[in-house]
Amino acid sequence: MKNRRNNSSASDFEAFGDEDDRPLRGAPVAPVRKFRCAVYTRKSSEEGLEMQFNSLDAQRDAGEAYIASRKTKGWTLVPDRYDDGGISGGTNDRPALKRLMADIEAGQLDVVVVYKMDRLSRSMFGFLQMVDVFGKQNTTVVSITETFDSRTAMGRMTLNMLLTFAQFEREQTGDRIRDKVAASRKKGMWMGGWTPLGYEVQDRKLIIHKEDADKVRGIFKRFLVLKSATLLARELVLAGATNRYGHLLDKGVLYKLLSNRVYIGEAVHKGTSYRGEHQPIVDAKLWDQVHSLMKTSPRKRAASAKAQTPAILKGLLFGPDGAAMSPTHTRKGGRLYRYYISQSVIKRGTDACPVRQVPAAEIERIVIEQIRSLLLSPEIVVATWRATQKADKGVSENDVRSALIEFEPLWAELFPAEQARIIELLVERVDVSPTGIDLLLRVAGLTSLCSELRGTTTSQEEAA
Repeated sequence: MKNRRNNSSASDFEAFGDEDDRPLRGAPVAPVRKFRCAVYTRKSSEEGLEMQFNSLDAQRDAGEAYIASRKTKGWTLVPDRYDDGGISGGTNDRPALKRLMADIEAGQLDVVVVYKMDRLSRSMFGFLQMVDVFGKQNTTVVSITETFDSRTAMGRMTLNMLLTFAQFEREQTGDRIRDKVAASRKKGMWMGGWTPLGYEVQDRKLIIHKEDADKVRGIFKRFLVLKSATLLARELVLAGATNRYGHLLDKGVLYKLLSNRVYIGEAVHKGTSYRGEHQPIVDAKLWDQVHSLMKTSPRKRAASAKAQTPAILKGLLFGPDGAAMSPTHTRKGGRLYRYYISQSVIKRGTDACPVRQVPAAEIERIVIEQIRSLLLSPEIVVATWRATQKADKGVSENDVRSALIEFEPLWAELFPAEQARIIELLVERVDVSPTGIDLLLRVAGLTSLCSELRGTTTSQEEAA
């Protein structure tokens, strides 16, 4: 009986027996061991996978036929399929491969059949990780079109050489693709990726989507009005504005949109701009105005916007979920509309908080009216008097009441900045809920205000 296992060119399947290993007539027949065999298939690109009989099917048919030819040696095909379509062999992060390795580690497979070794991996490092698992589980890899035995030194050397060439070919292919992309970008061609809002892709070219293009131009113009990406992002999030992929136009997405040179008809590759094949959405004048403004410090732009839209409850107002409510504003028909908007809504969308926003003028009026009312209540007068007495034993309850009464006519005469300072002095926090507000005052602020008012009254009396 011949034994080809001693030959250096022996193949994997020879480890499971060969035609010449048949017993002599009359000799006892040993029971045939069952070998559970899986076929693994892979294709790097998705091109052609939609066909009824594609490359994965062809690889699998070849693998199944090979296993069937070894049926007398105990080879049995397992029912599970391990097909990775459209995934590079340079990574081990493949769904079917992960299932295959998990089944091997669970001791459910004895043989893995591939059409070529590069179907299993095109990365030397990735394949060495697999080999470790194969060795521990005594699982053998068989390539239909390549002959070697992975359990011998010669076989492993052959395998390593094959994988080295596979990796080399993959890297060469990557270099060729990168060169192709660079050359195409220089010609202004669209080379795929996320399609910018305002465009759609037809025949691998960017075509203007009129409705979305109007939105993009509106965003650029609105930025010039608000002079703040933060305020503009709040408006867009509140309005539920999204890009083509459903992502809210928050501050991060907005900055990318405002900085995308595709909108002025350019194609950018590795930081260099080229004239694009597509039509621009934003004219050069509007682009220059926006980017001239973006070069200004965000702090200066924010300060300018803040000066135009006073918000006396900034930092004091909180929604029902505990998140702060920040001031924002919009203009319609030349008229200014101010709001306080929930930070939860800004960060997670309109459903994140039952109170999305409240009109600024209304909530400020309610808070001020409550403060005025509370300042005249006996409980507040007594509490303020007791707190004031700790610093000034000579002050009477009547002095405190008179001083707080002075607050009522004085409020309307104050400048907005002074009103904001007094509100910050008196108010600890304001909690807004769908049914009303809760106002928490600072006792220390009341005593401080009382002292200021008493000082003013004393000065006026001395002057008279």
